[in-house]
Amino acid sequence: MQRTRAVSARISLTLTAAACTAGLAAPVFAGTADSVAAKTLAGDSAAQQKVLDYWTPERIAALTQPPSDNPPKSGPDGAPWTGHDEIPATVGRLFYTDHGEDASCTATIVHSANRSTVVTAGHCVNNTDLIGENNQWNANLMFVPGYRDGKAPYGKFVARFGFADKTWLRNDQQHQRFDAYDQGFLALGGNERGQSVQDATGAAQDIGFDKPGTAPVAQFGYPRAASDPDREGLPEFRGDRLAYCHGDPREYPGTADRPEPKGLWGTDCVMGGGSSGGPRIAELDPKTGRGVVVGDNEKAGFFDEAGKVCPTGKTEHCRRYLLGPQFGTAITEPLFERAQHAS
Repeated sequence: MQRTRAVSARISLTLTAAACTAGLAAPVFAGTADSVAAKTLAGDSAAQQKVLDYWTPERIAALTQPPSDNPPKSGPDGAPWTGHDEIPATVGRLFYTDHGEDASCTATIVHSANRSTVVTAGHCVNNTDLIGENNQWNANLMFVPGYRDGKAPYGKFVARFGFADKTWLRNDQQHQRFDAYDQGFLALGGNERGQSVQDATGAAQDIGFDKPGTAPVAQFGYPRAASDPDREGLPEFRGDRLAYCHGDPREYPGTADRPEPKGLWGTDCVMGGGSSGGPRIAELDPKTGRGVVVGDNEKAGFFDEAGKVCPTGKTEHCRRYLLGPQFGTAITEPLFERAQHAS
């Protein structure tokens, strides 16, 4: 069964003025799925302001890589997004602190009942340390839709609540069986004008469950690196601007020694760190920038020219694919339902 969700909103995807008081009132969630782990991140206006104060221009600039002298270069495996459509309004940069280290990912506004829901990768919301221990919810989560060259055209939105699958919380960085669960959602507060994220941008993407993985897609992100040395240091690979890849995705089964669960898809793509959590969008209308988010960016995998998986550590003559889970009713939908009704 294929399902696409486009729910009209009642309250917003960002900071909501009527936030509950942290420690005194619990968030109201719809649904009772036992698989969903929920966390209050910045539940009231004081906590949200603290996050906004944390992200000084200097901290944000520290997450931008230096420029290079490389001439412009683009292709279906990585290029700047230059369209003046709903893509820049719905895709944004997600800043956070992971085990004391500042970092950034990418997230996407999706149509939701509360008008305040974004989807990203699970590890952008909840993560372990580098050896797979000490699981923690990330701190200081702030979403900036349409981010470009340090600007926030629609305002800045602090995450009030985070959602991840309980199985993802058992991730140990060693076993690929957890990769299918690397997806997460955030319910945001309002911007400085009290607008929800969907009201501020006037746009959102649909989210699709159990869509075919073979459909042509575009993948978006704010990468801070490129696997192609000729594109290192270009504006769209420094974290400053939105980049994308497009093409026909492949399903990645993993290598013989590190097999992956079914449902990990992606296209030939050079986008590196920072593009995690970015959307894989099918049915994209090139005129409006509207489509259906069917998955998120998670990790890299390699195929040779014949389409065969390259063995672990032997990727010299291989193409790099940017992969992530295909959204479905089993894992994604319960997360989305909890997030879109958080208030």
